[in-house]
Amino acid sequence: MFGFLVGEAVRDLRRAGRVAVSAVLLTTLSLAALGAFWLASLNLGRAVAQWRERVRVIAYLRDEPAGGVDALVKKVQGLGGVQRVRYVSKADALASLRSSLGGQASVVDQLPRNPLPASLEVTPDQSAATPEGTRILAQRLAALAEVEEVQGGAEWVESLAHWQRLLQGLGLGVGAVLALAAILTVTTATTLVLHIRRDEMEVMRLVGATSTVIRLPLLLQGLAQGLAGAVAALACLEIAYAVLAPRLEPLLTVTLGLTRSVFLSPPQIMALLAGGAALGALGGLLAKGRA
Repeated sequence: MFGFLVGEAVRDLRRAGRVAVSAVLLTTLSLAALGAFWLASLNLGRAVAQWRERVRVIAYLRDEPAGGVDALVKKVQGLGGVQRVRYVSKADALASLRSSLGGQASVVDQLPRNPLPASLEVTPDQSAATPEGTRILAQRLAALAEVEEVQGGAEWVESLAHWQRLLQGLGLGVGAVLALAAILTVTTATTLVLHIRRDEMEVMRLVGATSTVIRLPLLLQGLAQGLAGAVAALACLEIAYAVLAPRLEPLLTVTLGLTRSVFLSPPQIMALLAGGAALGALGGLLAKGRA
């Protein structure tokens, strides 16, 4: 029985001809567009998560604490919204500057005195790693008598998160429009087969064939078109990723701090394939309703 149904579905695809090919192409376009936006959003999401962990608020001190570093650190930890506090002395700040200058580090030795202030590097906890949370934390730090200036915040991270949400929305919008076109084309192809097979289906009914046996090949036809489109879309994404990723990764390192990009995971690949099959099957079901 299964072999018969599959054979009928293959014959139906041949009967649909160019319309079936158009349905596969539209499914490929819709899933390729969705997959491309998904990939961009996935890697941007990794950058957002990475930068959230790097959010820091720097409190520059008027002078090195006379009452002891531990007492000042405990005072800052008691402000709320603080995960970790690291004290950077004037000497540590100068050593960091010397290291960052590399071959020009000799410039530091010519300074008459150390101009850099001591500071506290404050890491907000997860609940405070937002623009509003870091703003409140900065205000609390600025109110301390030992603090002269406060810098840092999560605005850059939230800007990345905004772009990630925008990419997700655009991907869903473009993918939905193309998916609708693919469904309608699959429906047209299946409806065409229904008209071609009118006489044949009447004969099958007369000899006792059930409605399921008659209609199931049409559903399999739509499912096959959708699955073929999904496989083609996935192949296009794989090729594009293999070609573009090595060229874009240096740019990602400079702009987003990502050492490497990632492709869709196996569950996401399966979801894309299942989505293509579902698009095709839905087109076949809609054509069944019209018969």
